[in-house]
Amino acid sequence: MERTVLENGLEVVTEAIPGVRSVSLGVWVRHGGAHEAEEVMGASHLLEHMVFKGTRSRSPREIVMALERLGGGLDAFTSREHTSYQARVLPDHLPIALDVIGDMVLEPLLRAADLELERQVVLEEISTVEDTPDDLVFELHGELLWDGHPYGRSILGSRASVEAMDIETLRGLHRERYRCGSLVVAAAGYLDHDAIVRTVEERFGGLPRASPPTLDPLPAPRPARTRHVVRDTTQTHIVLGTRTPPRASSARFPLILLSAALGGGMGSRLFQKVREELALAYTVFSFQSFHAEAGVSGVYVGTRPEWADRAVDAILGEMEVLASKGLGAEELHDVKNQVKGQVMLSLESTSARLYRLAGFSLHGQPWRGLDDLLARIDAVRPEEVREAASRYLDPAAQDILRLGPGTGNGALQG
Repeated sequence: MERTVLENGLEVVTEAIPGVRSVSLGVWVRHGGAHEAEEVMGASHLLEHMVFKGTRSRSPREIVMALERLGGGLDAFTSREHTSYQARVLPDHLPIALDVIGDMVLEPLLRAADLELERQVVLEEISTVEDTPDDLVFELHGELLWDGHPYGRSILGSRASVEAMDIETLRGLHRERYRCGSLVVAAAGYLDHDAIVRTVEERFGGLPRASPPTLDPLPAPRPARTRHVVRDTTQTHIVLGTRTPPRASSARFPLILLSAALGGGMGSRLFQKVREELALAYTVFSFQSFHAEAGVSGVYVGTRPEWADRAVDAILGEMEVLASKGLGAEELHDVKNQVKGQVMLSLESTSARLYRLAGFSLHGQPWRGLDDLLARIDAVRPEEVREAASRYLDPAAQDILRLGPGTGNGALQG
């Protein structure tokens, strides 16, 4: 891994990967859904869409075809804390990819007429989530868990906020945030770091600085709550979860191991108990997200409405066992091997290495080589796992959101 900071503060990080013949390149903006006021929620995501609608030198079709005709690809996404634009190309085409992404990031047209069209696309995207209950349940659980904090708001925005969005809001966001101090350029694959730095400096060297965005204070801790949102669905979709420490916390690795043991695969406790032994669900799994200020750890299950109580009790029962006993020596050994194997297999593509590489700069963390990462997983002690389990897998700490048929009125319970 190599890192260079330009005079204007722009970070350039690269990882040369021997044996590959492609390069993945990305520009990250330190701004996402969690940085938005409620009345403009969805602005970061809508702006990400809008930069594809043309730049000063390229039409929308020319943006796409510049790389597709070379066999490469272009993509973008918005998360809670970042917006990202990436490309994957052959090494000879890296300057073209950087020029295209630079065009999009620095010189989008942001025309009012395009906003009227793209607004409808995003409203359809919101409709897709609303019509997909196993997606919607996570949005609703986030609202419950975060008590109005931006971490719990939809990245897509609400219908009201997207319909009310004006082009000046998006232009202002672009002016304020798409600047050095908020940008990270990363690349992974068959590359030369110095050559990339020279190209980046030519394209981004004159960009002024900007202060990174700030996050609202986290809501105060409170007792766990349960909510039932009534929907006419065939299944009841349930998410149980609790807040956890942020990405930089020493508790992250014990929590990752616990999540894998609880619901991280077909051999996990929940899969064996809820699906194989009790036959209450086809899909049950654990999940985690770690943000700058906090995280979330939880479980999803989809089951028949008449089985929902049994499924919740079974999940809470497995949590209780882990919270009181932690992981035994053999299970801890096995789950460490499982997580290490998943990490290594997931990082075989240049795109995956790109996301990991950018993450170190975005989160202000020192870079870890793969061997260091595996050693960190191996170093997790049984007492660290027990401590994390007792705190974050306590059944009494789980906010529970049910989405499906029932007689509830959607009010909070408990």
